[in-house]
Amino acid sequence: MTESPLTAAPRRARPFALVVAAASLPMFMATLDNLVMTNALPVLHQEMGASVEELQWFVNAYTLAFAGAILIASALGDRYGRRTLFAIGIAVFGVGSVLAALSTDPAQLIAARAVQGLGAAGVMPLSLALLSGAVAPARRALAIGIWGGVSGLGVAVGPLVGGAIMEGWDWQAIFWINVPVAIVAIPLTLVVLNNDFGARARIDVPGALLAAAGVLALVHAIVRGNDDGWDSVGVIAEIVLGALLVGAFLWWQTRATAPLMPLRLFRDRSFSITNIVGFAFSFGTFGAVFILIQYLQVVQGSTPLEAAVQTTPWTLAPMIVAPIAGILAPRVGTRVLLVLGLALQGAALTWIAAIMSTDLDYPALIAPFIMAGVGMALVFAPSATALLATLGLIDHAKASGVNSTVRELGVALGTAVMTAIFVSAGGELLPDMYVDAARPAVFTGAAVLFAATIVALWLPSGKGTDAAAPAPSEAHAAEPELAAAP
Repeated sequence: MTESPLTAAPRRARPFALVVAAASLPMFMATLDNLVMTNALPVLHQEMGASVEELQWFVNAYTLAFAGAILIASALGDRYGRRTLFAIGIAVFGVGSVLAALSTDPAQLIAARAVQGLGAAGVMPLSLALLSGAVAPARRALAIGIWGGVSGLGVAVGPLVGGAIMEGWDWQAIFWINVPVAIVAIPLTLVVLNNDFGARARIDVPGALLAAAGVLALVHAIVRGNDDGWDSVGVIAEIVLGALLVGAFLWWQTRATAPLMPLRLFRDRSFSITNIVGFAFSFGTFGAVFILIQYLQVVQGSTPLEAAVQTTPWTLAPMIVAPIAGILAPRVGTRVLLVLGLALQGAALTWIAAIMSTDLDYPALIAPFIMAGVGMALVFAPSATALLATLGLIDHAKASGVNSTVRELGVALGTAVMTAIFVSAGGELLPDMYVDAARPAVFTGAAVLFAATIVALWLPSGKGTDAAAPAPSEAHAAEPELAAAP
């Protein structure tokens, strides 16, 4: 492998399988845990007495902390070493897991989930950047495909692990399982991965604060809109404040010497459209999952384990299809795969919403679940390929950070908006008051996915692209910046 200008330490050749494992295992842990939490929500409602609003904060505390910290974590990784921040993120996630397991009321669990989100901010984007920089260009498409498959594995086994644990033990165990994974992942990371650096510039603290405050204000306003009234002064003021803070963040990024979100990246059509698609995909898919996983337990009467088994036609597909999609992407093009995946996901949610009822037989859900799983898989790996297709290695960490932020904002806003639709339609966690309110929420998720399908048509074809090969202009532009770094 040729020496990269991104690294301050000698490159160390490591076996391909070990590199993929070291970069993917922590991401698997974070993905697994988030989906385990989703499956546990009805149990937490019963055992903790958590309200519908508190249930969504169990999800959103994680996603908002993640989204608020991910850009600054990527910048810290560029300056102090991506492997260093990656290992710190794993450790913080482990500590948050311990705090979550020890929680005795909703407020403590929400705070612990926020700690987990901070840890995940150092794991998710840097895993892809470290993997991309650690393997030879000829094997990057395969590595990214496997990386997507591992993420799909987290999707597949997360609900199953959660359901099995809650069936045999208690909900606290879903967090204790992260501790041994973190203990194994940290030394593996330090031994196997190179400590790559990006542009070691001054950290953009004002940008981080503006972005985090703006997003928190917007999501908090959506969450409390039904209780306080959408026309209340407090909700309107908070929405306006959030919009102003986000606008101030974008303005600041045009003036900061080392912006957290380099707006020049959005001149790249593939990067811009991939981020729009990523936001819409997360908004529509995971907002609907929040509603549907509770439908199986509240309305269908399934236990957490039964609900997990019932969703396997959906959740197993990414594990099987995502690696194949990652390998095919350079040959058939990322655009074809993304458009097909988004369309399948939207059609599946439309199908599910149309047939939902209080007496629906489970076999009727198998076909749309399979369709949703294939659609999800066709989006995972190709979107990672499209994101980095024409960017140089110097930008990979920040590009991944921006994309992860956008996707997590989609999760948070999707969950908040669909819960708001559910509550405003009179929905409650009772069998006879769930379906009529859940249906418009899931239809909303489908509509967002169909809109994303249309947007994805503007992607470059993506045929024959090397997801991680730096464009010559980018590589040369990076050299003076690196030479000037302290």
